[in-house]
Amino acid sequence: MSSQVPEKGYQLKDISPRAFQHPADRAATAALSSVPYLDTVVRKLIELGYERALRQTFLGSAVRLSEEQLGDVWREHAIAYATLDMTEVPDLYLSQFPMPNAMAIGSKRPIVVVQSELVSLLDAPQRRAVFAHEAAHVLSDHGLYRTALAILVLMTRAARLPLPLIPVRTALMEWGRATELSADRAAALVTRDPLVVCRTLMSLAGGAMVSELDLDAFMRQGLDYSEKGSGLERLTRLSLELGVTHPLPVKRTHELMSWVRSGEFDRIVGHGEYPRRGDPVDARVEGGEAVSFYAERIRATIRETGDSVGAAGQQLADWLRGSRGAADDEQEQEQGS
Repeated sequence: MSSQVPEKGYQLKDISPRAFQHPADRAATAALSSVPYLDTVVRKLIELGYERALRQTFLGSAVRLSEEQLGDVWREHAIAYATLDMTEVPDLYLSQFPMPNAMAIGSKRPIVVVQSELVSLLDAPQRRAVFAHEAAHVLSDHGLYRTALAILVLMTRAARLPLPLIPVRTALMEWGRATELSADRAAALVTRDPLVVCRTLMSLAGGAMVSELDLDAFMRQGLDYSEKGSGLERLTRLSLELGVTHPLPVKRTHELMSWVRSGEFDRIVGHGEYPRRGDPVDARVEGGEAVSFYAERIRATIRETGDSVGAAGQQLADWLRGSRGAADDEQEQEQGS
């Protein structure tokens, strides 16, 4: 961690993540807490060294940015933490990868990884929106579950995800999609320009010739996706959304601008009216807001996976111990030879 940040200027002093938390995020987070064994499983994944392996991978194969390494990009990253009134700035790594993406990982000492294609594709305001989005995940303490989800996605790609972990991945993916909507709001607050966030999402969706893309047309596309279509088309969209780690870009722009039109953005940026970190939380009010926004689908998904996780709890613990033991044995054999 580095505590060095640029001169602050505009700052959302002591802002609480509740100021920008999407109702779906609130509902999914509440639902996750009721899943039997879930915290045990997630923490076990972290304890067994998978997070450490991710960190060492980037330390050894990516470029850690700083004032000396792409200083302009590093400052774009650091200013997000200053704006959100966060004193520590996570290490930032630049990794060679053909997909434009960024992620914050780590449950106790988070790091941020940005892919080379994203840095090449986006201009400075759009990069600031991405870094603010990742800073929101850090401020919101999403690290534990997001790191576990990243581990499970990697295990899935390697075709070795055991059966007991499948419902855990399903639950975390539902929660993870909801947190992205909260982080989009935070990016709009940090940049003070929701349209920059929308342009960023459009650029990431298009991936080329982004300076020639028309944001108004993309926003209309989002309305078509969210509000039009036959029953079968809507069912297909739901099935599609359940299989991805992030909400689809057109949906994210629609959700963000709906929040802006509600007046919350102006109340925070224009008048400084927002919850502070030390403010008391009314659990009944928070719970009511969570339930009010399509929480039934989230609860149903988590309920189904929760039953499976509970039934497979001991099996999962045994598998994790065996998997780590086998890996350690293999490492000892390699060192011995």
